[in-house]
Amino acid sequence: MAAAFAAIGGKWKLTLLYWLAHGECHFAGLRRRGTPITSKVLAEQLRELEADGLVERVVTGPVPARVIYRLTPYGTTLLPVVEEVRLWGEAHLRRTRGEAAPDAAMSCTHAVLQAELDQCADGHKPGGFR
Repeated sequence: MAAAFAAIGGKWKLTLLYWLAHGECHFAGLRRRGTPITSKVLAEQLRELEADGLVERVVTGPVPARVIYRLTPYGTTLLPVVEEVRLWGEAHLRRTRGEAAPDAAMSCTHAVLQAELDQCADGHKPGGFR
């Protein structure tokens, strides 16, 4: 558990993985997602995810470089965990507040399934994907 929490236990890490499950994104795009995350904390969390091999930072132009972030193949192995946490959170809201579940479009199930297909195409076992 300690190793898992060290890699994904930051306040914003699961959220960042969730956002990146829906596609690569520029730093500014991640910053604009409407959360109260500061640029400093966002940069720190992205650096830590990159150091753990979960997120890839890709420079797309000259200085000042435009940078995009995307999940690595290793990062996609966390998508089932991210999806289960999202589902648990929805159930928790329903249980504690009686709130309706968000739209199914919020799911990262498509990204989970795509990662499974990509891994199979590469000759790797799906490793527990549904």
